[in-house]
Amino acid sequence: MTHSSSARACVVAAGLALGMAFSAGAQDWKTKAPTAADWSALAKLPDFSGVWETGRPPAAQTAGDRGQGAGNRGQGAGGREQAPGTQAAGQAPAAGNGTGRAGGAAAPAGRAGGRAGGAPAGPQLTPAYAAKRQELASRGAEDNNTANCLPPGMPGIMGQPYPMEFLMTPGKVTIVIEAYTQVRHIYTDGRPLPTDPDPKFFGTSVGKWEGDTLVVETVGFSPQTLLAANTPHSDKMRITERFRLTAPDVMTIDTTVTDSEALTAPWTSSRTLVRHRDWTISEYICEENNRNYVDAAGKAGVKLDK
Repeated sequence: MTHSSSARACVVAAGLALGMAFSAGAQDWKTKAPTAADWSALAKLPDFSGVWETGRPPAAQTAGDRGQGAGNRGQGAGGREQAPGTQAAGQAPAAGNGTGRAGGAAAPAGRAGGRAGGAPAGPQLTPAYAAKRQELASRGAEDNNTANCLPPGMPGIMGQPYPMEFLMTPGKVTIVIEAYTQVRHIYTDGRPLPTDPDPKFFGTSVGKWEGDTLVVETVGFSPQTLLAANTPHSDKMRITERFRLTAPDVMTIDTTVTDSEALTAPWTSSRTLVRHRDWTISEYICEENNRNYVDAAGKAGVKLDK
């Protein structure tokens, strides 16, 4: 090794060490081993555990709907009988018919709270971000994240028509989302939100209990995620969610998105999840049998010979 290359190696090593020091400083919250008292306190909280899907509460279903039951799990349009990794170009996982496992009746994140008459209330964008949405909407159908196996991230993933499992442990609520085999961690151990968060598809989520409602604040999102269809966000986006049970097996999630650069007003939505005690999460490997590709020039395409 020459002196110059040795010097470069030292600079790289010093940079890595400095980066590790900064990283360690950002992760200075230490979790403690749960005690018997922690588990006892957890048992007194609302029970969110189990597998949920977006849909209508059982009381709102007709007898005919209920009669179709589990026999139609995955039979909806774009449902579980269609392998998740084989969706056509540009297709995100689609909702089913509302009667089976993939049949979530709710729309994607932020679109469940509609105006009178059922029209969805979309985000109110600033002129700059309205222009960005138009630009993204002009892309080819195959040139999008979900068609190329990148997960939707927040807030979209919470509205996917695929099941999600809630796991409750002292100091944390974990959400295992079947679509794209994604996992969200909501920390309820008293830690603060990071002031300079690393950008992630799910952001960093910190929650607290207000009575029987879990209130979750999330910040720090990857620029590859979208606020809504063809709608980017800025690094100032912040998401507040309120989770609560409205019946033993029915949960509502009220969501408010704020972004001082992208939105002219907070964007609110509400959706309903229904619990299925007899369901388990299935494996989802998006890249398996994926027909989308990007060529050497960076142009997206679809393989039709499979």
